[in-house]
Amino acid sequence: MWPCGGRRQRRLGGVAFVIFVLWLLLRRFNWSELIPLQLWGRTLGLQTENSQFLLEGMPFRIFGGSMHYFRVPREYWEDRMLKMKACGLNTLTTYVPWNLHEQERGKFDFSRNLDLEYVYKKGGPIIAVQVENEYGSYAKDPNYMTYIKMALLNRGIVELLMTSDNKNGLSFGLVEGALATVNFQKLEPGLLKYLDTVQRDQPKMVMEYWTGWFDNWGGPHYVFDADEMVNTVASILKLGASINLYMFHGGTNFGFMNGALEADEYKSDVTSYDYDAVLTEAGDYTSKFFKLRQLFSMIIGQPLPLPPMIESKASYGAILLHQYISLWDVLPSLLQPIKSEFPINMENLHLNDSSGQSYGYVLYETVIFGGGHLHSRDHVRDRAQVFVNTMYVGELDYNTVELSLPEGQGFRQLRLLVENRGRVNYGLALNEQRKGLIGDVFLNKTPLRNFKIYSLEMKPGFMKSLPLILEKENYFEGVEVFSSWQGWEKGVVFVNGQNLGRYWKIGPQETLYLPGPWLWKGSNEGLQTEVNLEG
Repeated sequence: MWPCGGRRQRRLGGVAFVIFVLWLLLRRFNWSELIPLQLWGRTLGLQTENSQFLLEGMPFRIFGGSMHYFRVPREYWEDRMLKMKACGLNTLTTYVPWNLHEQERGKFDFSRNLDLEYVYKKGGPIIAVQVENEYGSYAKDPNYMTYIKMALLNRGIVELLMTSDNKNGLSFGLVEGALATVNFQKLEPGLLKYLDTVQRDQPKMVMEYWTGWFDNWGGPHYVFDADEMVNTVASILKLGASINLYMFHGGTNFGFMNGALEADEYKSDVTSYDYDAVLTEAGDYTSKFFKLRQLFSMIIGQPLPLPPMIESKASYGAILLHQYISLWDVLPSLLQPIKSEFPINMENLHLNDSSGQSYGYVLYETVIFGGGHLHSRDHVRDRAQVFVNTMYVGELDYNTVELSLPEGQGFRQLRLLVENRGRVNYGLALNEQRKGLIGDVFLNKTPLRNFKIYSLEMKPGFMKSLPLILEKENYFEGVEVFSSWQGWEKGVVFVNGQNLGRYWKIGPQETLYLPGPWLWKGSNEGLQTEVNLEG
């Protein structure tokens, strides 16, 4: 699908966003038949000249769409990009999740779903790189953007550099030598002209035109009207701007990659990143796709490729629960605790070659001698289930900061199972995202001490050591499924070693997406961790 393959040879420190060329629609830019060696001579890349973009020296208007490779199974990348082309798009944009590419310091991963293609200058399809994404919403360090820009240049990045912010953040997210672009969903009068106040005589680019929005646990399901969306896209194009549809295809926040927002209160995002985008979470067409296809076809003035067929779905009935094991039974045999006088947040745990723990859960265990008043002082990030021995007492979170513990005789174990529900990734709270217990918890006004701390990161090695509790035969490889978890409370699901993400009865998400390529023929192995079973 892409003009050239090849492995990454250099680290791209700090890259937040890159722009790829798709098979281009104009004949003079159709590189789909070129072999990699023929692409080595193409060195100009994307440039700006006054109010227009140039690609290889020729006028070029970006009709882009966002798809994040890490949110889509690798087996579906080509299908999704063919659908982009069939919609009339010529460019793809993606985030680069460095927290996945370098999960431990100095250990890099560009395999499987993380196989970021080689940069344009070396024969690959990358034509532009963002210095940062929406830094203007944070903007606490005036030297940061210049530092990141120089970090890119010093590592050999020669592609066009950009920044991307909403209107309020534009002037704070700028850096000299990078093209400023704007993000929005509603086209306010004069919004595109506002770009002229921060940079003159440059092409106008809407880097993120929001085709929908993501959902938060416990909130409504967001829907953005297709006609309103397409009419706004048409207005943007009529003004002569380039555009990128965020998202064209949202995909899924597999694993613990859902993230969160914090405005008036903390809200964690759901597992699905469907986004009410142009394609659904499973890559199916929506009315937005066909309306946009009609619009772009009129602008381009030539026939578009036929849309590919959609993937088949299947229904397999109920899944049998074969085995069950309690967390308290697992602890002695599988996990070695970290001993500490004080509580330690997960990022500072001495794990993963001193890189700390990134995701999952942390269990804090200490000894108490009676009951009384337990107070978190708002030091729980983000949700703690409280147990005395194995008896569930209640939970602590942002809204509930105190509990009553039952009285009892002798030594008892107080256990706090703390969940990282997702880190805030936008706004002023970016540097406050430590998870677990971030400070003291008090019992009867006395801080708790002398903890055993268990890391429950739920990495593949740990999960494989647990007995399987779900099993289903006669799945067919390549046929995808949406699994329903009605009747359960809250937890995480693994199938054949793949973390599908979290479910939670508070909604709005009701099912988990299981891509067909992750299923095996015959028997499949599944594991469910339900965290709300009491005791």
